[in-house]
Order: sequence, then structure tokens, then C-alpha cells
Amino acid sequence: MKQSSPSHVVYGSHDDKFHEECGVFGILGHPDAATLTALGLHALQHRGQEAAGIVSFDGRQFYTEKHMGLVGDHYTNPATLAKLPGPQAIGHTRYSTTGEVALRNVQPLFAELEEGGIAIAHNGNFTNGLTLRRQIIATGAICQSTSDTEVVLHLIARSRHASTTDRFIDAIRQMEGGYAMIALTRTKLIAARDPIGIRPLVMGELDGKPIFCSETCALDIIGAKFVRDVKNGEVVICETQADGSVTIESRMPARPQPERVCMFEYVYFARPDSVVAGRNVYTTRKNAGINLAKEAPVEADVVVPVPDGGTPAALGYAQQSGIPFEYGIIRNHYVGRTFIEPTQQIRAFGVKLKHSANRAMIEGKRVVLVDDSIVRGTTSLKIVQMIRDAGAKEVHIRVASPMIFHPDFYGIDTPDRDKLLANQYAHEADMAKYIGADSLAFLSIDGLYMAVGGKPRDPNNPEFTDHYFTGDYPTRLLDKESEKPGRKESMLAANG
Repeated sequence: MKQSSPSHVVYGSHDDKFHEECGVFGILGHPDAATLTALGLHALQHRGQEAAGIVSFDGRQFYTEKHMGLVGDHYTNPATLAKLPGPQAIGHTRYSTTGEVALRNVQPLFAELEEGGIAIAHNGNFTNGLTLRRQIIATGAICQSTSDTEVVLHLIARSRHASTTDRFIDAIRQMEGGYAMIALTRTKLIAARDPIGIRPLVMGELDGKPIFCSETCALDIIGAKFVRDVKNGEVVICETQADGSVTIESRMPARPQPERVCMFEYVYFARPDSVVAGRNVYTTRKNAGINLAKEAPVEADVVVPVPDGGTPAALGYAQQSGIPFEYGIIRNHYVGRTFIEPTQQIRAFGVKLKHSANRAMIEGKRVVLVDDSIVRGTTSLKIVQMIRDAGAKEVHIRVASPMIFHPDFYGIDTPDRDKLLANQYAHEADMAKYIGADSLAFLSIDGLYMAVGGKPRDPNNPEFTDHYFTGDYPTRLLDKESEKPGRKESMLAANG
């Protein structure tokens, strides 16, 4: 298996948001497989900007390209894509939630098995991944990465089943948590989604060839047709036959359960033009703003979004309240996670690296500042100060999601519980004082449920995964429950 050399990227400080999970894309039987995969990953770039990888197969050999940094930094180069020949490929764009930032953790991961090679990539997190890792290491396994995906490869290799498909299913039956996973063998593209459907995964088609990806926007960029969502708990096996045709088989190895998509896909993660579980993301965010205006009205002169996530909700708030919508904050799209912050003086610029106030729309006005979520409040504090410096008479923050009280264990990188703003102050008025706003209000959990699903939350049968708001975790948290104070996994430090 051929692999390129790494390129080094220096990362700046993270902003005050839940960080993206990852994005996956795979296609079988198309002559432009690697190019289409690169384009698909480009559309999924919002789900992870740390690194990206592609594995292809040309009927004889597997090939891989893995790079730190953005998709466009590497995979727009024809010479790079030429190193990925073959009619089938899978790819992954990454934001690390388990495992450190190192090239060895960049997916897809590859292993040579008894039946041949297999490459695997996934979005999400296994809540028993560390437990299983310790078990297989205790029996003599050697782990080269800190990625959950490597555990799946070991479980596949150890399975007693004959076919790769049965081995794959045997492995994921042992995994718990939230995931969307794709695998590539010499003849097969396999897709799997966790039994509850926490992480999204869709099936598409281009020129009669099957595609799997995290969001529908990745289908749109290559002109592919949306076929359907992969069902929660489903494994779909696409296989190239001797005559070149592709067969598609669906299996449901998991016990049927109600689907519970991650609510944060609608609040923040998914692209606004994507459709997640049959719901247009832009529409759900605008509906959240409409409900927010109903629940938390305020007398003001202008509604301003915190770009880009707060824009649909701000439009909804303005529409419902009758207060004019204006772009009072302009986002600099050319400063991202790869911005190097060499001095304390530049770091002190803080939020101004990414946002600047549009003084003409703010000065002398009472401003409603609409954001999609607040995690720690540190960025909100800086933005409020920026708005005041631009001459705002009043600043009222309205958040188009509920308060976040609990960490996530299904693939979202979240701060410790005591770092969350909602756990540091007992009342919204105290939070507003910390942030420097005249008032602060969050959308209720029922308001968010109404915006996305059209009905209030049923505490006995929640329609979505919403533990960060409610503490209602949809699976057991085996790794967390067995966590021992001070215990850490050792791993050789890597440069690059």
C-alpha cells in the first residue's frame, strides 16, 4: 500500500463552539472515484479541518494519500489524485475527538486481512472503544494509533466468520455509541450506521454507481442523486461482480430501535443546504429563530446574526419579531484553524481575527445578537464587547438552542462539564452579566423540538439525541463508567 509523506500544519486556538465530528465519503465502480471522493470531502469540509485521507483500489493494489490540513490544500493537485487510481475509493475529513492530532490517526485506516485488504473510515465515537482496546491489547494485539477505527480492524481480523462482510458485522455488533462507517475491500463498499442513528449517513447514486456520505451536500457537489438515508442499525453491502455490475444487499444485524438523530446536526454541524433525516437544515434553523422570537421577545432596532451559524435563526427571529435584519458582523472567511498565531499581541486580537463589526448597522442601535449556541461563553463575551465598541446602545443575546449542561461522548469534542457556561451560573441574568450583554435568553428544549420535528419533546420517548441539553444519554457509557482517576493511554509522540 503506497502512502504519501505528511505535510505539517500549525493550529491556532479553538473557538467557543462544539467542534465538528468528521465526514465520510465512498464510491464504488466509477472511473473517477478518487476525484469524486475529493470533491465530496470538500463539501464535507465543515465537519473537520484538521486532516483528510483517501484510499483507492485499482483491482490490483490499494493506494492512500493522507495529509494534515484542508482538503483543498492537497487534493486539488492532479498529481496527488493521480496517485489514487482505480474505480473505487473512500475518504475521510477529520476533527479529532479521540486520539491526538497525528498522521497515523488520519483515516481511512488500512489493514491486510486473511481475505485481503480492507480500509475503514468512520464519523462518531464508540463509547466502549477504550474498553475494547484494553481487552485486545491484553490478548497480545499491537495498536499503532489512538483511533477507535483501529479497534474495529482488530475485531474484524479476530472474527471467526468466513466472509469480510460477516466479519465486519461481527465487529460492529461489539461496538457501542454513535457512528457512521464505511469500509472498502477489493470488491465491496460497505456502509453502516449505529443502531440509534445518532450520526447521519446517506446513500446516493451517480451514473448507476453507489455512493455513501455523511450529508446530502456531498452528493450535490458532484451532481449525484440522493437515494435514501441509511437506516439506523443497517449495514449496506455494495459488491462489484465479475461482469462489472454492482449488487446491493441490506442487512439489519442490530435489534430494531427508534431513530434518534443528533440534535446538534440541526443546530450547528450540518451544512444549511443539507437534508438530515428528511429535514432541510436551513429550514429547521430558521424555525428555531421564529420560536426564539416567540419565547424571548425584546424591544430592539436591529437583529444581527453571529455568522455563519446564527444567520438562519436570525432571519427567523427578524421575520417573527418584525425587527429589521442586518449583517452587523462581517466574517473573515480566510482565517481558519490553520492561522498561525506567533505572538501574544496577535492572540490578543481574539475574535476580531474572524469577525468584525459593521459599525453603520450597529451604532446608536439596540441590537439583538442571535447565535446558534453558546458553550463556554468566551467568544460571546468578545463579540458583545466588539458590538459595544462599534457604538451599540444595547446588546441582547438570543440563542437558538437550549443551555448546554452535559458533555458529549458520541463524536463531538466538548469541554469538561464544569467549563460549560450553563454550569457556572445559576441564572441567565448572571450569564448575561458575565458576557456583558443587557439580556440573554435561550430557546427552550420544546421550542427546538418544534423547530426540527414539529412537536414538543416527549421525555418518555425523545425523538432526537439531546443529552447535551437534557442529560438523557441514549446508550450506556462504558468507557466513562469504567474510567479510573489518573489513568491515561500511552502513545509515542509523533511529529507531523
